Amino acid sequence: MNDQIQHNLKELEIDKFQKDLVHWFIREQRDLPWRKDSDPYKVWVSEIMLQQTRVDTVIPYYERFLKKFPTIEAFANADDESVLKIWEGLGYYSRVRNLHTAVKEVVTQYGGKVPNTLKEISTLKGVGPYTAGAILSIAYGVPEPAVDGNVMRVLSRILLIYNDIAKPSTRKIFEEAVREIIDRKYPSYFNQAMMELGALICTPTSPSCLLCPVREHCQAFSAGVEKDLPVKTRKKSTKHVDLLAAVLKTNNGKYLIRKRPGKGLLANLWEFPTVEDGNFSPMRTTLSAYIKDELKLEAQLETGIFTKVDHVFSHLTWAINVYAGSISDDIVDAGNYLLVTQEELEEYAFPVSYQTIWKTYKEKYNL
Repeated sequence: MNDQIQHNLKELEIDKFQKDLVHWFIREQRDLPWRKDSDPYKVWVSEIMLQQTRVDTVIPYYERFLKKFPTIEAFANADDESVLKIWEGLGYYSRVRNLHTAVKEVVTQYGGKVPNTLKEISTLKGVGPYTAGAILSIAYGVPEPAVDGNVMRVLSRILLIYNDIAKPSTRKIFEEAVREIIDRKYPSYFNQAMMELGALICTPTSPSCLLCPVREHCQAFSAGVEKDLPVKTRKKSTKHVDLLAAVLKTNNGKYLIRKRPGKGLLANLWEFPTVEDGNFSPMRTTLSAYIKDELKLEAQLETGIFTKVDHVFSHLTWAINVYAGSISDDIVDAGNYLLVTQEELEEYAFPVSYQTIWKTYKEKYNL
């Protein structure tokens, strides 16, 4: 932490800042299901779900998840397919895979009790500094920083910090700052209040400074530069990929699906047969050739696509042109392919883009 930030910290009336922030949170906090109690398992699940996902989106997933897996033991004993299915549509599937692995370790190594020390909890798969701090402070009352994007934005303005928040090294600066100012009597309220302030008041653009409970402590507001902070460099440009996919039905009313590889993007989720679009032949020809090469089957594809689906990842965009067609029931060397009934298909976990394809297909063909 540089001398300027140290100076800005000394300028902050920490006791009054804590009091204003915590009292605001107690009065104004949103009624969210994971705030009903401080069970460390529930806190953990909610924090993993909330990473890179909006609160409104998370609420129904969180409630369904805990209905299906009400205890840490129930989740630890779940099979991989049911875990992916309950997470279906929430994205960033590595989060739930890591959570599942870590929960199994908690059950076997810690008797089902989530560790309450930074050293132990940080060894669990997928538990980084933010998640560790959130669980320890909210569930156990440990004054440990929980620094996410919201917190960095709030603190960059409160303490006039111009370090680039896109750099991993900058997080350490903010963690050190939180250690200086965290309310040691109410660390749970303090950390949640910082996140809540960033979500509701101290927003990325057009912050509602006139409604801010800690405005008088904000050095950026005092200097009139609140809209200039935080400093964040732009992401690199994303890659674009054109894909061809086919919903293929057999004479017996089954559908062909494929399991994605066990590593990489959307690992172990299911999809319809898909190939990257080459620019050397008509799309239908490319797709038919792929199916013939993969499965030794002749696919009868309809002339035109029945839908096009665009999907945006953090580093990649997909444009999927989708055909409908038919194949025989005889699959040779199927590998990761399966023939399933419509009812069975609904039990497998698909990425959002393929859920959209299936929904459109059912509507078009009156299923």
